[in-house]
Amino acid sequence: MSRRPRYEEMADYCLAKPGAWPDEPWDGDRVAKVGEKIFAFLGTTTLGLKCGRDRDDADELIERYPDDVTVMAYIGRYGWNTLRLGGAIRTDELRELIDASYDDVVARLPKSKRP
Repeated sequence: MSRRPRYEEMADYCLAKPGAWPDEPWDGDRVAKVGEKIFAFLGTTTLGLKCGRDRDDADELIERYPDDVTVMAYIGRYGWNTLRLGGAIRTDELRELIDASYDDVVARLPKSKRP
């Protein structure tokens, strides 16, 4: 049996989180949500994640991986980055970043909506 592509592994990891569910709010754009909030944008070659409280925090990841991380369009000023899959970012670090994005979104949900 061949190893699944990395994007499928990361999408599965996102969707295995408590209360997580897939959505396609815009044609062709797959996301992972908890409650009604997005915590990951699931591209076939990229992930969009909240990588810090603000732009300054999220920029630290860009400094570490300049070839693999960019400011996410439209919501980048809020600490969201686009991470290229298959590059220098290790799978375990991607999982930690997914965990942090998920935890940040869950913490902002009303208590009654938290998993």
